[in-house]
Amino acid sequence: MLLIRAAVRTDVHLLKTLIHEMGEYERLPVLITEETLAHDGFGPRQEFRVLIADWDSEPAGYAFFFNCYSTFRGRGLFLEDLFVRPQFRGKKVGDALLSHVAAVARHEACFGIMLNVLGWNRPAIEFFRKHRATLLDDWKTACFDGEALQILAATR
Repeated sequence: MLLIRAAVRTDVHLLKTLIHEMGEYERLPVLITEETLAHDGFGPRQEFRVLIADWDSEPAGYAFFFNCYSTFRGRGLFLEDLFVRPQFRGKKVGDALLSHVAAVARHEACFGIMLNVLGWNRPAIEFFRKHRATLLDDWKTACFDGEALQILAATR
């Protein structure tokens, strides 16, 4: 049986494990620590929220999201991660996680859910299309980090 629940502080080790599994799947390095996750997700200023999917008491996946804001549309949610472990795929775990995030967005009067999806990740693209997501081909994600962030900050 599937259960979707809000993550709690004692889930930090599990969350880091799931994030590493997603990083392996997406071929991306994971630098986050359990300490950072505990502080930022369950400390005095909550920076993100996480839903955990349990299938027969086994962790099956997670949805990681936070508030965002559009100057054109107002308050929204940004879905950073939606990940289902391979052995639980095809059991509608991803559907349930996405539905729960959508319910949070509706409850909080958000305009919608924003997300990024890697261009090579056809299964994810098809999953989001199946759920009627609008893929914004004309938008590109930009990121200032590392040396670029350092240089940019120093030019003020």
